Amino acid sequence: MSIDILMPALSPTMEEGTLAKWHVKTGDKVSSGDVIAEIETDKATMEVEAVDEGTVEAILVPEGTEGVKVNAPIARLSGEGAPSPFPLDGGRGGDGGAGKAEPKEAAPGAGANPSPSPEPQRAHPQPNPSPIEGEGRRVFASPLARRLAQQAGIDLSQVKGSGPHGRIVRADVEGLKALPAAAQPSAPKAAARPAAEPREAKSLEQMGIAPGSYDLIPLDGMRKTVARRMADSFRDVPHFPLTIDLEIDRLLEVRARINALLEKDGIKVSVNDIVIKAAANALRRVPEANASYTPDGIAMHHHADVAVAVALEHGLITPIIRSAETKGLAQIAAEAKDLAERARSKKLKPEEFQGGTFTVSNLGMFGIKAFASIINEPQGAILSVGAGEKRPVVRGDQLAIATVMTVTLTCDHRVVDGAIGSRFLAAFKAMVEEPLTMLA
Repeated sequence: MSIDILMPALSPTMEEGTLAKWHVKTGDKVSSGDVIAEIETDKATMEVEAVDEGTVEAILVPEGTEGVKVNAPIARLSGEGAPSPFPLDGGRGGDGGAGKAEPKEAAPGAGANPSPSPEPQRAHPQPNPSPIEGEGRRVFASPLARRLAQQAGIDLSQVKGSGPHGRIVRADVEGLKALPAAAQPSAPKAAARPAAEPREAKSLEQMGIAPGSYDLIPLDGMRKTVARRMADSFRDVPHFPLTIDLEIDRLLEVRARINALLEKDGIKVSVNDIVIKAAANALRRVPEANASYTPDGIAMHHHADVAVAVALEHGLITPIIRSAETKGLAQIAAEAKDLAERARSKKLKPEEFQGGTFTVSNLGMFGIKAFASIINEPQGAILSVGAGEKRPVVRGDQLAIATVMTVTLTCDHRVVDGAIGSRFLAAFKAMVEEPLTMLA
């Protein structure tokens, strides 16, 4: 019995990856736990292990191949009833966020195997959230599912999705197209507003830029993912900014004393480490800000899992300090340094950059005075931190000089309204301006 081995989805955002290296060749026998291949995703490089025994019958995708679509056949395994050694969770034993990923869908007929093969074993589907009835609700659907539904005249707001978190995928639409017309969801009313679609991108030539006057650098997987997710968030999330100034002279004094004490341990606490701790404590004091919007209700998170934006050569990634409200500054500093170093070498595990509840983005080291970030869905807010600089301040009726840092909280208005955001910033400001209050 032969079974196709499919390109696994190693993260929820993965649509394609690079098959960096094979650790097996045709004719090799594999056992459970054997490392079979290394796959580079848009975020990390991961080893994939076998979960059962079998013999490699054929290698369909050579190592070094880029742009291999998720769920495309990459090898063939033979063996009596042997399942694919590439489970959707990457062979890590848990879902790790990957078992819930929806692979990028190919257009009908694209990438099809010319000869039929047995259906590979798949991870058990997760329960789907019940869709919210009524007009105006957000419809979660892949671009291909939207296009097929539009062509077939199917109202996606009436379709129950089978993808992660109830997302509508191609199979859901094609299943409806096969039903009798009477059994299909009714077409949208003429007066109903169509679901928002990304506008079709125009070429530079169409916008008046002469061919040959520029160099075109192809988009890699990470840049494509960042572009898509940020466009989706900016378009779909009703957001607003709240900006305040903080005096950080006291913070700088405390930081210098802390680093003097930790010098013998080789640990150095940065301003950003203190910001992370202050944000986590503020989320604990204002739990309404530590929340996410879902179609079924507001998710109130039990811990402050603070994601930290890290700039990479071809994009950015947000590794997470888990339960940051329970950790001291030394531990946060050590974890943040380790995560940033492994992020830049693409060695993070999916669980280390997926599932945060709040994000801190700091551009102060680049001299940026103030900015507002785009929300990292499904989080309810993101904190943008500018550079600390000497500025004139008024204390009473006297003019003084202080080190001032501007921060902006971008809020998802469905979860964090103006009052909640203001209470969070008030708590955050109190701890940054007097760091000793973080010990209370």
